[in-house]
Amino acid sequence: MAIFTGSGVAIVTPFTQDNAVNFDKLAELIEWQIQEGTDAIIACGTTGESPTLTDEEHKKVIECAVEVAKKRVPVIAGSGSNDTAYAVQMSIHAEKVGADALLCITPYYNKPTQKGLIANFIAIADAVNVPIIMYNVPGRTGVNLAPETVAKLAEHRNICGVKEASGNIAQVAEIARLVPPDFALYSGNDDMVVPLMSLGGLGVISVVANIAPKDTHLMAKSFLDGNLKKAQELQLSMKPLIDALFCETNPIPVKTAMNLMGMNVGGLRLPLTEMSDANVEKLKKELRAYKLLA
Repeated sequence: MAIFTGSGVAIVTPFTQDNAVNFDKLAELIEWQIQEGTDAIIACGTTGESPTLTDEEHKKVIECAVEVAKKRVPVIAGSGSNDTAYAVQMSIHAEKVGADALLCITPYYNKPTQKGLIANFIAIADAVNVPIIMYNVPGRTGVNLAPETVAKLAEHRNICGVKEASGNIAQVAEIARLVPPDFALYSGNDDMVVPLMSLGGLGVISVVANIAPKDTHLMAKSFLDGNLKKAQELQLSMKPLIDALFCETNPIPVKTAMNLMGMNVGGLRLPLTEMSDANVEKLKKELRAYKLLA
């Protein structure tokens, strides 16, 4: 069984004025996402600034998400690392506190071989009893999870899917060709949700869902319900907004957008910095065009 179908939000981690995690705001955001129709909450992903969360913060963010969601939607905990032993430790904790599944990124910076990637994911999968979604985003990690490697790892009982953010639709097609029918394929690119779903994908783990959760859910649901025209219309209408959300490194623009919309999610942690004035104006323009900003 797939962990979810539709739209999973890669939720931001809100901060207070003194740059601590704002757990009250996080709970508020999760509640809003559920009310807007979001199908899964992904905590401590890239969008959640996991690289700059302390171990204690990382654990508490996952615990908060589990507590607030109350099993109404699945909570998927980001628990991957460039250190396999650390990823195992964080994955065990996420399972212990009630996460429904794990999102595990390919080890970054180390640049492991495909053999190393297989050993990494098997070590994590052997240590837990919850489903794992692998996360492939070579533009950020410096390593690509090859389709043949995905197919090999799909043989493990706990590895149930992949978040594909390579931006390479031919690679997505090859993965879809090689994996079993019950293996879940999710888009990691907001601008490629419908193309990926046309190859058998079940939905998206989304950044834009932080500000447009209802439409992101509806886009995926429309496709799954067979209303391809509606799904296509939503994908194309959202594209300028999505482009604006990636004009600088994620999550800089999406947090800026949320603050412009009055959601008060706080700032960013170094080495991420505030958006340039020119890009803020581009972002404002698309937020207004999408009727998210007056």
